[in-house]
Amino acid sequence: MVKDLFERIQNNKGPLGKWASQAEGYFVFPKLEGELGPRMKFGGKDILNWSLNDYLGLANHPEVRQADIDAATQFGAAYPMGARMMSGHTKYHEQLENELAEFVMKPAAYLLNFGYQGMVSIIDALVTKNDIIVYDVDSHACIIDGVRLHMGKRFTYKHNDLESMEKNLQRAAKMATETGGGILFITEGVFGMRGQQGKLKEIVALKEKYNFRLLVDDAHGFGTLGKTGAGAGEEQGVQDGIDVYFSTFAKSMANIGAFVAADQDIIDYLKYNLRSQMFAKALPMIQTIGSLKRLELLRNHPELKDKLWENVNALQNGLRTRNFNIGDTNTCVTPVYLQGSVPEAMVMVNDLRENYGIFLSIVIYPVIPKGIILLRMIPTTSHTLADIDETLTAFEAIREKLENGTYKEIASRTTVDLDA
Repeated sequence: MVKDLFERIQNNKGPLGKWASQAEGYFVFPKLEGELGPRMKFGGKDILNWSLNDYLGLANHPEVRQADIDAATQFGAAYPMGARMMSGHTKYHEQLENELAEFVMKPAAYLLNFGYQGMVSIIDALVTKNDIIVYDVDSHACIIDGVRLHMGKRFTYKHNDLESMEKNLQRAAKMATETGGGILFITEGVFGMRGQQGKLKEIVALKEKYNFRLLVDDAHGFGTLGKTGAGAGEEQGVQDGIDVYFSTFAKSMANIGAFVAADQDIIDYLKYNLRSQMFAKALPMIQTIGSLKRLELLRNHPELKDKLWENVNALQNGLRTRNFNIGDTNTCVTPVYLQGSVPEAMVMVNDLRENYGIFLSIVIYPVIPKGIILLRMIPTTSHTLADIDETLTAFEAIREKLENGTYKEIASRTTVDLDA
């Protein structure tokens, strides 16, 4: 007898889904209301928001809002219709690609509708079954899913571990010699949970020895790192050593979309082989023209990045001074590591939101090891030093409650599945 396909789904909701009855609508899928920014509403209450990736505060910049309005008025939401290869290609798409390529110091660029599907498709297009992929074990889900499509061999290396990188490159080189293929090395410019930069300088130095090509996902580095904001490669002085540079618009650009930049021949190849773009409607004009305005502001107003880093340094230095563990972040991403169970984490975040008016992202097992609570904050240009002082005061209070058992006692009186 054939088993019902849905039986597994109905009996096992998955490592995160099993928390849905207790978490949905509050801890996950929360509804933030009001204009995007540091001060919004949650559950009808005013909150100080540390969960937006709007690094440079462009989401509500008046020139950006006006550019979006003007594009919507002129073109509507549907224009252009069709995939770019057929009927959805415009001069504005070309202009944005040319400006992005120049900004990240690459010969050419190609627009993508979404960062996630774009990265999946880039990996799929770049390799054949004879090629070998080497990638960081802590890579973003879009990289992991792209690698899953690969029909050839792939090796993971320990996170940012140079010895593990080289060991796996040696394995990949040996295997590629046997298959007649090449090696694609994938890392991130900035790892979005821990806030560490990928070791791009060291990786680029290995290229001559192992003859691989380097793909970098710089979603959190674009606009925030480097003298001009061109990202982690510029920050580390190795932008030329990145063969394929990728970033999304969902962070510093406060928009939908993404792009990939590389030598002209690689971009020409991707244009005709990137399935997620070949068979998808072109990026709408609102996002395309809106991104041109955002890029203009990013290029011409370095004070936006300067203010961002003023806030980053104030927040991170304040946490370190108060003996909070923020790991070895060297980017804007600010993680705070605490020890506690999932139920304690739920009580803590509820306390932060309801009694201190602070909203931030909570990361728990299985994303990170059991017994660890990660509170992840994203400072932006729009935050103020007063916001930071308020947050530091609240963090001292919740740490005391965690350490003296207050949250554990409250959690023990709450019906929570402790199998985590």
